[in-house]
Amino acid sequence: MVPVEKPAEAIIRVEALGKTVATDGSALTILTDISFEVASREAIAIVGVSGSGKSTLLGLLAGLDTPSSGSVRIAGHDLFALDEDGRAALRARTVGFVFQSFQLLPAMTALENVMLPLELAGAREARVRALAMLERVGLAERLGHYPKQLSGGEQQRVAIARAFVTQPALLLADEPTGNLDAATGEHVIELMFELNRERGTTLVLVTHDEALSQRCERVLRLAAGRLVNGAAG
Repeated sequence: MVPVEKPAEAIIRVEALGKTVATDGSALTILTDISFEVASREAIAIVGVSGSGKSTLLGLLAGLDTPSSGSVRIAGHDLFALDEDGRAALRARTVGFVFQSFQLLPAMTALENVMLPLELAGAREARVRALAMLERVGLAERLGHYPKQLSGGEQQRVAIARAFVTQPALLLADEPTGNLDAATGEHVIELMFELNRERGTTLVLVTHDEALSQRCERVLRLAAGRLVNGAAG
């Protein structure tokens, strides 16, 4: 008998997720009835025009914002059954982030920025691991440089090193090339996908770039806060 391959376990499970905020005495609906799953090691893109709810959805997946309805499970944990400290602990164990604006701490060197999440987690050999990660992203000569002394591409490579150094199961990337020129952005994306394959990470990438989205295994398309295709897990 030919063995049946077991389907990959879902690392993200979103059910009937909604987000409404009060504004000027009325309610603004940002997301409506969003449901989908993401398998472990899958790379997906979330696309849509500005204002479609992409970044709000990513914030909910990270537990940085709370929904008005529905649920998010990350690595089997009901995200919003946890308190704020519980969500922060789950993020520290499970999630890495890459932002459009890099989000590096200006008073810390490249090495210190990459060491920080390891130190916060009480990890051993934080310096050794951070050094190795910066070398992997091609910044071995920039360890003592501060963010203002680095180009945009170099800052984003530091941010990628920081995201991967904790060996997260899940990487959330919000317009990671948005502040970079086309050539630099291409180099950064190549690096991010290489590391994602090497380390078996699940990637959720928010982008307005259709060409970039097609490099992912699946595309979730948002329009006016609703998922219009790609919902299958």
